[in-house]
Amino acid sequence: MTGVPASAAGGTGRPAPGGKLGAAAVNQASLWNIANILTMVRLVLVPGFVMLMLQDGGYDPAWRAWAWAAFAVAMITDIFDGHLARTYNLVTDFGKIADPIADKAIMAAGLICLSALGDLPWWVTGVILFRELGITLMRFWVIRHGVIPASRGGKVKTLAQGTAVGMYVLALTGPLATLRFWMMAVAGVLTVLTGLDYVRQAIVLRRQGLAAERAAAGDARDAR
Repeated sequence: MTGVPASAAGGTGRPAPGGKLGAAAVNQASLWNIANILTMVRLVLVPGFVMLMLQDGGYDPAWRAWAWAAFAVAMITDIFDGHLARTYNLVTDFGKIADPIADKAIMAAGLICLSALGDLPWWVTGVILFRELGITLMRFWVIRHGVIPASRGGKVKTLAQGTAVGMYVLALTGPLATLRFWMMAVAGVLTVLTGLDYVRQAIVLRRQGLAAERAAAGDARDAR
């Protein structure tokens, strides 16, 4: 859409030859913006991270360092793609769907690999993944009433999770190994608390939406 009337563009009001093809090309080109490319890079990094993480049985410090690098790049792109999309109006339907999938995929890959290698209890992985999947499904459940925005607590939770998982990916020992335990504990607490807050927001939003629908239905009956 250029905002130029058809009469101004061609003088007859009829689309120029190849107009449909041109519009399709514009729409296709808009998909390949920097924000979406970063999201795609993050998706590609998921299997790459898993392969690096599990090389030589999953306990080689060098391979774990490479896996950490892949994980760190994925987390950094998560910060920038959303910011770029909002700042430069690069939001697309693909980005709306792919971005949260990429976020959950890299985090789930890290947690599952760590638990499979015995570095992290499965119940920790279960709690975090249950929360992430549950909140995602809940957003779809109330989407017709409105959108639950990402809260500041949710962003801090994501940062804490990424930091904790990244520290577990590295072969740390001594005080740093103790520090990563407490970082994961903080991430776990934030995961639960922010999850409960999102549930509260969803309930309030749904109640308000249903009340608005009942009021609108009542107004329609009165109008008849």
